[in-house]
Amino acid sequence: MSGQAYRPARRGPGAYLPPVPLQRGWREGLRIWWREIDKVLLALVLVLMAIGFVAVAAASPAGAEQNASAAAPLAPFYYLQRHFVFQLAGLAVMIGVSLSGADAARRLAILVGAGMLALMVVVPFIGEEKNGARRWINLGFSLQPSEFLKPGFVVTCAWVLSWRLRDPGLPVIGIVTALLALIVGLLMLQPNLGDAILFAGIWLVMVLLAGLPWQRLALIAGAGLAGMVLAYLFYDNARNRIESFFGGGTAFDQVDLARRTLTAGGWTGSGLWLGVRKMSLPEAHTDYIFSVIGEEFGLLACALVVLVFSALVLRVLIRLTNEDNLFALLAGAGLVTQLGGQAFINMLVNLQLFPSKGMTLPLISYGGSSTLAVCFTLGLLLAITRRNPFLAREGGGLRALLERKDVSA
Repeated sequence: MSGQAYRPARRGPGAYLPPVPLQRGWREGLRIWWREIDKVLLALVLVLMAIGFVAVAAASPAGAEQNASAAAPLAPFYYLQRHFVFQLAGLAVMIGVSLSGADAARRLAILVGAGMLALMVVVPFIGEEKNGARRWINLGFSLQPSEFLKPGFVVTCAWVLSWRLRDPGLPVIGIVTALLALIVGLLMLQPNLGDAILFAGIWLVMVLLAGLPWQRLALIAGAGLAGMVLAYLFYDNARNRIESFFGGGTAFDQVDLARRTLTAGGWTGSGLWLGVRKMSLPEAHTDYIFSVIGEEFGLLACALVVLVFSALVLRVLIRLTNEDNLFALLAGAGLVTQLGGQAFINMLVNLQLFPSKGMTLPLISYGGSSTLAVCFTLGLLLAITRRNPFLAREGGGLRALLERKDVSA
């Protein structure tokens, strides 16, 4: 564990002195961090960041050409240069948060989540409008509060749900459900249907792990279906996306072009900077960067990206199988659901298997807020999954929790 170590103080006859704290230096802290950190998870993150750097290098000329104007021309590698800076900043955030330890990371995530929730209230009124949505606040750079709210929501929900251990009578599921309803309502004002669905999916995973009976799944599924019907009937953004997915239109044309771009390179791709279709693909460097990977590096490269994301999710779940702390178990499961869910939704959109959601591909797409927020999320995940290799776990964990739920069902 990081922080203070203790050594016993000298005691005189009949006297008692409390332990005197012995401060560790930063080098000792780094050694402890390296000993406790999940090195496999860290390696997978660095692999994805390296893939993202190459992918943005391929997509940057297309993004620069589409967003340039006569008054503000952009160099072909404008987005690549900025992305490299964001990656360095993201690495610093990730390592810094993971160094803090689980308790400090929990407090930081809750504070960040509270701050971002406050900003979400004012986003519909003072936010920048892009592509018909107000999701960003201009602070000298574009900040998307919902990106940082995701990990804050996960950690807050895990903290509240873990209260059940102290008092089983607390309405913890009702509390996190009310928080979800507030966030979804604020997201619909932007509008941001994709993130609303992602938040709901994270909530579902966490409340099921926290003890929601499996029998209520049908009730939740019915409520979700009713919500989608109401959104279609009374929410223009949802109606347009659903109708475009099934019946054509601008959004359909974009997703269809993304699919055709993805498959244009065949198995091995056309080669770096040799893709043609990407030049007419909107948001090639952000939402549809997976299609650029397919065109220039081939379907085999796309399969590699899927495998690395799958390995990251599986690694975290394996790490949680013997976790004996309920908060850490719920937070870890929620954070990996957030990352994995966003990644696979983005890839399904590029494959024309899911309506367009405006979601980036974590660690791969260009973006300031998204890159920093994902690195903050991974920093929390690395902090929460830190383990002292010399201490045996007391048992329990994800496996035992699921077995208990199966027995109770």
